[in-house]
Amino acid sequence: MSAAVHRYLLIAIAGLPLGAFLVLAVLAWWGRRWAERTISTVVTLAFGLATVSALVLAGVMACGGERVLTVSAGVWSSPGEYRFDLLLVGDRLSISFAVLTALLVCLIGVFSQRYLHREPGYLRFYLLLTLFGAGVEVVALAGDLDLLLVGWELAGLTSALLISFFHERRKPVEHALRAFLTYRACDVGLLAAVVWLHHTTGTSTAVGTPGGGWAGFAAPAATGDAVLIGALLLWASMGKAAQVPLGGWLPRAMEGPTPSSAVFYGAISVSLGPYLLLRTESIWAGAPAVRIAIVVVGALTVVHVALVGRVQTDIKSALAYASMTQVGLILVEIGLGLRYLALAHLVAHAGLRSVQILRSPSLIHDYHHLERAMNRPLPRTGAHLERLVPGPVQGWLYRYALERGYFDAWLRDHVVGGFVRLVRRADSLDDRWAQRLSAGRAPVRTGLADRREAVTAGRGGSPGTRRKGQES
Repeated sequence: MSAAVHRYLLIAIAGLPLGAFLVLAVLAWWGRRWAERTISTVVTLAFGLATVSALVLAGVMACGGERVLTVSAGVWSSPGEYRFDLLLVGDRLSISFAVLTALLVCLIGVFSQRYLHREPGYLRFYLLLTLFGAGVEVVALAGDLDLLLVGWELAGLTSALLISFFHERRKPVEHALRAFLTYRACDVGLLAAVVWLHHTTGTSTAVGTPGGGWAGFAAPAATGDAVLIGALLLWASMGKAAQVPLGGWLPRAMEGPTPSSAVFYGAISVSLGPYLLLRTESIWAGAPAVRIAIVVVGALTVVHVALVGRVQTDIKSALAYASMTQVGLILVEIGLGLRYLALAHLVAHAGLRSVQILRSPSLIHDYHHLERAMNRPLPRTGAHLERLVPGPVQGWLYRYALERGYFDAWLRDHVVGGFVRLVRRADSLDDRWAQRLSAGRAPVRTGLADRREAVTAGRGGSPGTRRKGQES
């Protein structure tokens, strides 16, 4: 098969979802109303064709013995000597994740057709779902970290907007802001890593296949630079993957519609963190400190979530913590260098967790039927673990689980609260400095004050003057 066909297939994987988004965006902009079936058909057809394109490309590459396919889709911009290329790469990692994303979004599009039937925000849901899928496909296929950053931000923005889908209630908006602020704080790490990689190596473009079966990036010559970039990438992945201590937003993100919860927080969105580490492994592979940090973060998350998840009383929160557990295990596998095991674990977990979250409403209904048939509640599970822990320790662990490890309180009081206090102190110093600079000068009269006094004078003076005149 010719190189042109390879190029078109690779571009179609990300181009079809982007095209579907543009169709829906134009529809929403002009206020046109299409039938629900038409809207869902546009989305499912785009992602279905993207899935077929990815599978065909994978088969062609396997038959031809190609391991990496690199395609340029043009130039984004070229300021000065630098060029932002729209570079796409197809390899074992990117095509596997692209197939997973396109297939799951296609299935969610079909499922949502009935789940959101006659929902006022039907078009808005599919618009955001399509933009999310397109952003993730860009992340998966990006052959340049600059382009990956674009898709990364699109995925984060649409995630927050879908958490606040039912914006007429206060809680979804609050939880969307919590997730969005977590994303923004961690995305700084990815941006800084890209900048520092450009500074040290001169490029952020995928180069070669460093013995792992998929494209990698040029590693900095100095170990210190590799450690710094690896730490920044780990920080960026912790936000998307909801790892300790930043995972408090994930159970709150379940305020969104169940289909978006399934594809975002059960499968694809939380998988972007591990995917980023897998894609950039060639950068930090020679820095043992980064590997140790990844293993520690993943292991701490697994232990923390195993405790907190046991006290959850609703099924979506329990599944959210279960997702955090599996993603933590995937990070441990990445840190240990088990890249193919981590990739297989990632794909299997995403598919299974999506089905579980989609099944959760009907599962509760089935449990109620089963309990009525048994005339008693279903027996508890996991009691064998409690027998292994002494009584006093059980009480402490129970409080720890109820408080979600005290991480939310610590972030609220010390991190966010400390930042707010710092800003207020800076504002106070700024006011004092402004007063000191303006000391001895005539007070500056604002236009608003002048107009107010003019209006008062036109009405016969100030309220106090008018009152005295009336009394006399």
